[in-house]
Amino acid sequence: MFLLMGYLCTSTNMTQGLFTAMRLFLARLPGGLAVSSVMARIAVPEMLKHNYNRGLATGTIAASGTLGSLIPPSVLLVLYGVYAKVSVGQLFMAGFLPGIMSALLYILMIMVRVKRNPALAGNDQSRATTQEKLDALKEIWPLPLLIGAVLGGIFTGIFSPTEAGAVGTCIAALIAIARRALTTAAIKDALINTAVSTASIFIILIGSLFFTRFLALSGVPTAFSNLILSVSTDTWWILVAVSLIYLVLGMFIDSIGLMLLTLPLILPLVQGADLNLVWFGIIVVKLLEVGLVTPPIGLNVYVIKGALGNAVSLPEVFRGVSWFILMDIIALLLIIFIPALSLYLPSRMH
Repeated sequence: MFLLMGYLCTSTNMTQGLFTAMRLFLARLPGGLAVSSVMARIAVPEMLKHNYNRGLATGTIAASGTLGSLIPPSVLLVLYGVYAKVSVGQLFMAGFLPGIMSALLYILMIMVRVKRNPALAGNDQSRATTQEKLDALKEIWPLPLLIGAVLGGIFTGIFSPTEAGAVGTCIAALIAIARRALTTAAIKDALINTAVSTASIFIILIGSLFFTRFLALSGVPTAFSNLILSVSTDTWWILVAVSLIYLVLGMFIDSIGLMLLTLPLILPLVQGADLNLVWFGIIVVKLLEVGLVTPPIGLNVYVIKGALGNAVSLPEVFRGVSWFILMDIIALLLIIFIPALSLYLPSRMH
């Protein structure tokens, strides 16, 4: 249902108004077009048209495309919650502040770099009139309303995370009707994409469950846990070891497959060390985000390259995204050293 909600928003162009408004209101910031693109992933051609540095333009979109893994509703958080038997609602709340913090770190880095080297932002001198800004404000209400309703309902306990997906889908449909955007073609497109994505995820999940059963029979999880703990039982060592595993494997395996492949090995270790599973889940998802943009097989990088063809070379995209990887590492360290970033909102839930 969360997938259907997302695809309904996409097929009815519900995100376009918010991006336009952000682009107009943030235009005066250094690298304003790139800053606005951190929250919207559709602006590479627009930035290239304004002669933005191609690495900055593509790196911004490739990296910002990972933010949806932490900011709810996230498919990765749902799968982790189901697999680790942790409250999905608490995971959604736990991912919100780290996700926003990651976006702010991206924005800060872009502004500092463009301030130091204005050539990175090309000839982006776009300025919006007051009337343009007022017109744009009329189009931003759908997404804040939808997000506020879904997360607010989960936070206050009005409905469960499972129910939130259905409620969010209904609200998205009602908003689309109000905007006269819920066409037959949009509904068909959303349903087909949802069915394909859901089937793909469940095929991976089924294979992972078979793998888990075989691992349990082989005794590998126990042996792996003992191997890690034989070095040290210190919490920090376990976090370092797990981080290295995800950072290395994340270069070669897609995020959903990697998480479902490793959790059978990692969870017994984490439970044995008595780590908070909600906090650990946010750390895992953040590590998976980094894997989506790290070479040699950063999936998001190849998606951007495939969409742009020969307009930008692959090395340029990887060089551009390296700055964002640095921000991700800083965000990861803050999540690890300040657990309250992840655990404060879940502790306040009803």
